[in-house]
Amino acid sequence: MIDYDFSFYLSLATLITGLVWLLDAFLLAPKRLALAGVESGAEENADSDSSDSVPEPWYVEYSKSFFPVLLFVLVLRSFIAEPFRIPSGSMLPTLEVGDFILVNKFSYGLRWPVFNNKFIEIGEPQRGDVVVFRFPEDPRIDYIKRVVGLPGDRIEYIDKQLVINGNPVALEFVEPYDRIIIRGGGVSRVYTEKLPNKEHAILLYPRVRSPFQDSVEVVPDGHYFVMGDNRDDSRDSRAWGFLPEKNLVGKAFFVWMHYDFGGDGFELDRIGLKIR
Repeated sequence: MIDYDFSFYLSLATLITGLVWLLDAFLLAPKRLALAGVESGAEENADSDSSDSVPEPWYVEYSKSFFPVLLFVLVLRSFIAEPFRIPSGSMLPTLEVGDFILVNKFSYGLRWPVFNNKFIEIGEPQRGDVVVFRFPEDPRIDYIKRVVGLPGDRIEYIDKQLVINGNPVALEFVEPYDRIIIRGGGVSRVYTEKLPNKEHAILLYPRVRSPFQDSVEVVPDGHYFVMGDNRDDSRDSRAWGFLPEKNLVGKAFFVWMHYDFGGDGFELDRIGLKIR
């Protein structure tokens, strides 16, 4: 979803401004006051406002102003919720290009920013969850897909039919989806896919041959099998393999805004949608 590590730069900025503030409070500020004749052991009748007359360097002033804000944003993004923008149609019809979503950062445990190491266990992904994760082939990039296979599951995808542990997943036709038409594929169709304990919408192009070879996979421990809801136009576990648990970022749960810069602009009716 994004090809740069914003968390790294946010953490770095927070660390630098915090260190400057501490360095000034315990080392630089006392020296400035001493040079200005404002000693820490001043007499009781000394002017209490004299220290205010000593100007702070610009970098100290900026650090003291920005550090609390940066720290708040860092904690919010790292442990509570993080915003992302959907740049592709791989999750249609659930998520559209231009959707701005929120991702729950504590659903699958708390992780340190940048390093992504888990330090508190809270929960694990469930089949059907829409998850954001660091792309295994390039962790600088964030992807979003749906979990269809849990550790130990036997996953088959044969002639566009998903089979989990020998049980074909039921599909129910809903309606044509004429917003996306691909060359030679005609109008796609929306189906309800009935995963165990979870139903959700997917797109299939009946006239298009699946770009993925039929396969049978057993999900190893500590990994997940993920797929895009736009089944014939999503590069997912069928192409690059299993998702390691350590790459998880969080669970997508809410569309808070929609704006497609190269298409339909704002869509107010998508604001507030829950991601199912």
